[in-house]
Amino acid sequence: MPKKNEELDPETLELIQWCIEVEGWLVKGGATEKEAQDHIEEQVEWFTDLFYDGLTPEEAAKEALA
Repeated sequence: MPKKNEELDPETLELIQWCIEVEGWLVKGGATEKEAQDHIEEQVEWFTDLFYDGLTPEEAAKEALA
């Protein structure tokens, strides 16, 4: 985690927002909020790849739920 006075770059902020949206889609797909958060944290590299591959949060959640 960055220190208090460090700002995150715009790309990192975009990735974080994207993951928050993925979490919402995972919850809509039947996961609890905690399960969705844990899954994203455990698979952060995979989700980051999906982000950079240009998948929407909904598409990423469908991949995760498949």
